[in-house]
Amino acid sequence: MQRDTLSPPETAAGSPTRSTSLSRLSTALGTIPGLGLALAIAAAATALGRLLPIVGGPVIGIVIGVVLAVVIRPGTRLKPGIGTASKTVLQLSVVILGSQLSLTEVVRVGVSSLPVMAGTLAICLVAAYFIGRWMGIVGDLRTLIGVGTGICGASAIAAVTPVIGAVGVDVAYAVSTIFLFNIAAVLTFPLLGHLLGLSQHSFGLFAGTAVNDMSSVVAASTTYGAAAANYAVVVKLTRTLWIIPVCLGLAAVAGRGSRPEPGARPTAPRLRLRRLVPWFLVGFLLVAAANSAGLIPAHSHHALSLVSTFLITTALSAIGLSTDLSSLRAAGPRPVLLGGILWIVVTAASLGLQFATGGLR
Repeated sequence: MQRDTLSPPETAAGSPTRSTSLSRLSTALGTIPGLGLALAIAAAATALGRLLPIVGGPVIGIVIGVVLAVVIRPGTRLKPGIGTASKTVLQLSVVILGSQLSLTEVVRVGVSSLPVMAGTLAICLVAAYFIGRWMGIVGDLRTLIGVGTGICGASAIAAVTPVIGAVGVDVAYAVSTIFLFNIAAVLTFPLLGHLLGLSQHSFGLFAGTAVNDMSSVVAASTTYGAAAANYAVVVKLTRTLWIIPVCLGLAAVAGRGSRPEPGARPTAPRLRLRRLVPWFLVGFLLVAAANSAGLIPAHSHHALSLVSTFLITTALSAIGLSTDLSSLRAAGPRPVLLGGILWIVVTAASLGLQFATGGLR
């Protein structure tokens, strides 16, 4: 009788395990050029930020990134690392920011900011619907720009896209529009805050409710001050949770609006709540809990704050490198105009609601 001479999977030369390991190693090595470029820009921006503290390293990083994106147009070799820096590094920086806060403070900030947060979101969504309809912008694109401006930029757009079945071109238009006003907020909001004489608390609430993307919230508030950054991040993370009820509401509307074929069972878009809650939000809360329990030494807070700020600068440098002016041009004037109007509406609503509730100081 002949014995089976097949090698077990773990010892075979071409085993799936080995192939997977090599694939992961190749992916990791592929991120080095782009990530290295983002780190180099961040190092230069941090040094310049010490000379220009009013502007700050994160803002300088995104400006340098945008300029390089226009001049050198990063190719496929740099894109994997730039993508890792703009997303994963930014998320890691938010997790580390949790070391500066306690859970008690997180809950207090979230509750106290709720009226301004809910008010700005409601105003933004209503304005997106009526103004977008008046401008003749189709429903899905109007919805994507509205939730992107009102909740959390590209993350909200990504979450809502499968729920409403938006096509790729609408998603590209919406993301490009949102990105344009992210940069505008980073460059103008700190100056506006100083002009209005906003306190660290007020600016943190302003940035957390009026800036749509987490990266821009962190950049603008970090430039204004550490206290503003801590407050803005908690407000923004709380605001991010609004993705869940908004997606559920849109799924219900999409389910009612769909007409199945005769004899077919009606189906509604499937939602996975686990995917709607970002991992870095969970990580942020866990680190804040560890800090509340005294597991993070007090003498390490300053060093962790510097690490977080540098990671933020790295991420924003990568976001600047990701700028695609051709996509913005392809979007045409109307979506960009709607994004600009909503940006102004949300900015005015945030300041107005703070004034009305006595929180502006």
